[in-house]
Amino acid sequence: MVMMQAFNGAGDTRTPTLINLVVFWVVQLPLAWLLSHHTSLGPSGVFVTLAACFSVFAAIAVALFRRGGWKAHPRLATPSRCTTCA
Repeated sequence: MVMMQAFNGAGDTRTPTLINLVVFWVVQLPLAWLLSHHTSLGPSGVFVTLAACFSVFAAIAVALFRRGGWKAHPRLATPSRCTTCA
């Protein structure tokens, strides 16, 4: 959660959106259904999936944040126009 807000604070909202889309919609939902319906885990498979997907989510976010692509975002490149801030 903190990493996603770091991207948002830097003005990069595309990265967290894509990570959420991939991890929670493409991975979590099918995996939860698969583990709960086609294994002996039953409803516990959903909780296993939640733990796994939040871990994957955090690992991807940290990896992308460390790459530093968010530093090149146009919002960070423009100087502040606040005259009372200086």
